[in-house]
Amino acid sequence: MILEIRLENFYSIKEEILLDFRAAKINNERSKALSDNVMDYNGQNILKSIGLYGANASGKSNIITAISRCCQIILKSHQNNEGHIFNFSPFKFDNYPGKPSSFYINFVYEKIEYEYSFSLTKTEILTESLYYYPNGRRAKVFTRDESKGGSKQKIYNFSDGLIPRPFDVATNTSKKTLFLSRASQMDRDFCKKIYMFFLAYFWQGYAPLNYQQYGFKDIYQSFEQNKKLILHALSICDSDIADIRIVHEKHKGSIPDAFSNVIYKPNIDMQSFETFHKAAPETSFDLFGEESAGTTQLFNMLFFLLDTIQNGKTFIFDEFDLSLHTKIAEFVIDLFHAGSSSQFLFTTHNTNLINVKRFRRDQIMFVNKKDDGSTELYSLFDHKDFRDNMDAEKGYLQGRFDAIPIVNTELSSLRKLLEANQSI
Repeated sequence: MILEIRLENFYSIKEEILLDFRAAKINNERSKALSDNVMDYNGQNILKSIGLYGANASGKSNIITAISRCCQIILKSHQNNEGHIFNFSPFKFDNYPGKPSSFYINFVYEKIEYEYSFSLTKTEILTESLYYYPNGRRAKVFTRDESKGGSKQKIYNFSDGLIPRPFDVATNTSKKTLFLSRASQMDRDFCKKIYMFFLAYFWQGYAPLNYQQYGFKDIYQSFEQNKKLILHALSICDSDIADIRIVHEKHKGSIPDAFSNVIYKPNIDMQSFETFHKAAPETSFDLFGEESAGTTQLFNMLFFLLDTIQNGKTFIFDEFDLSLHTKIAEFVIDLFHAGSSSQFLFTTHNTNLINVKRFRRDQIMFVNKKDDGSTELYSLFDHKDFRDNMDAEKGYLQGRFDAIPIVNTELSSLRKLLEANQSI
């Protein structure tokens, strides 16, 4: 469960932005009607979903990308060696490329609350810290500050007993590596536990399933368990698919380029999905080759969504509703709200989802580009003059909350542009 995420100096994000999943104190009839949109943690309401809305190039995708890049650093930095350059870009104006970037996350895993953060440049880790709340009170696990220089004893500070032989790990942790990543690799149970949260419970997007036989071994078991729900979801978008079946065969061809780094024996067992329609129930179609983009998009997504929802994970996705009808997008969001402890952070251009009958005001967040080119983030709840009986979508399209492109669509202006182009 995510409580909050803070990002500073990543891509178009200049000053610190806050993604706060702690629900605002809204106590009215509308919030009561949307009680399924929140879950309880120690008496505090936590949002199950947050939607990011804004113009193109406002920074929505940059927020998702920054979170994903930081998670990848956590999962992979133990592999880094001299000369490694971290895969992100700082804000490029106002001398920010020379300033550190920072990531902070406050989350709950296996009923324990944690705070983890680090700062870095393109070439090295600068600071890192981990705190937790074992008995409801904040306690330090470790801190790291490379600016103190000298010995590892000056750079690191550890609480006694939590991590066995911590300086053995620190000695093997370079400025290219997060201590958390190295400690997990070196079999320190406390850090392995945190590492597993980022590996298995905090998902950034999903992989296409048409080649899932190369890595997603549990997909078919999940399909059989959730087949009725999957068919129901497809039926919502007016699909006339009556059945989906798994087809087993032997693979004899070459491995696709995207998976060429994985070696497989010839003649391995392969499975694929075939669909059958109501109009011709005996005629099969290849799910990934002959069905619509929206159908395959939803089918792909459902496996990850169901695993996320059934196991209390967090799912972040940029433009999740691409190729999906509004009703399907609403269905996906409703799945999360129907779950007990899963969360969904998404971006979208679908203004139909700016609806206070479906979302609380603190679940609707706007991403706006400021005059200096940087990204700012705020929620509909921050607009104190907005009332629940107002039309939020209409207000957004009218520019009431900013975060919308300013486009001159007058025919006279467009004709002048065309004429100017022809004269070149």
